[in-house]
Amino acid sequence: MKKNIFDIQDKVVAITGGYGILGAQMAEYLAEQGAKVVILGRSKEKGEALAEKIRLAGNEAAFFVSDVLNKANLEENREAIVRKYGKIDVLINAAGGNMAGATIPPDKTIFDIDVTAFRDVMDLNLFGSVLPTLVFAKAMVDNGKGNIINIASESSFRPLTRVMGYGVAKAAVANFTKYMAGELSLKFGDNFRVNAIAPGFFITEQNRSLLLNPDGSYTDRAKSIIAHTPFRRFGESDELLGSIHYLVSDASGFVNGSILLVDGGFDSFTI
Repeated sequence: MKKNIFDIQDKVVAITGGYGILGAQMAEYLAEQGAKVVILGRSKEKGEALAEKIRLAGNEAAFFVSDVLNKANLEENREAIVRKYGKIDVLINAAGGNMAGATIPPDKTIFDIDVTAFRDVMDLNLFGSVLPTLVFAKAMVDNGKGNIINIASESSFRPLTRVMGYGVAKAAVANFTKYMAGELSLKFGDNFRVNAIAPGFFITEQNRSLLLNPDGSYTDRAKSIIAHTPFRRFGESDELLGSIHYLVSDASGFVNGSILLVDGGFDSFTI
């Protein structure tokens, strides 16, 4: 019988920001497909609740309190995971987010930017991927193979209005992804891969007020996004899961340094 190259049974997958909107969906889905999922995040209550939900569904999950900006804490997480499961196959850096102070709304200018908020957004989105990568890659090197998946963004490729801090950080994540793809493979061999997905526009609790009016109609910003998306709609969050599964699985074994766009054609369309 031929091997199913999409099979992820028993792969140990650590997910930072693992109970966030995107992280939680990935955790539940990957666990349903047979992966052993490790949820990492700061809230013990939220993390344990998600892990228990996954276990009650008959799947494998664990939670560890984690701060992606605390290297010592991440090292403790790494050792705890290796003690429990013997290895770490995949790291998904799903921690991230934005802050109002790092944005420039229509009634403000660049001179109104909150530099502290800008730094905080850079720290969370960039260093919140860099530090876990450096720490967890050590366990992967010790095991002779590893797979790291970052979360980029449409704003990794083009400057989008308003989200200045987030866009700068995600552009850096894209560059870091490509750098680490070469670094790990050149130094440690072809069993190491680093890739990213770049989600397009999805309506979440975080951006709902930016994209939808109180009556549910599209805001002007949402209308502009839709006008530049060939699919003429926003994405559904579960439409990211196939791409994540592909990158987690051996089906993407020769894929390295790639940033997979999941955006309904937004990045490929112009006027």
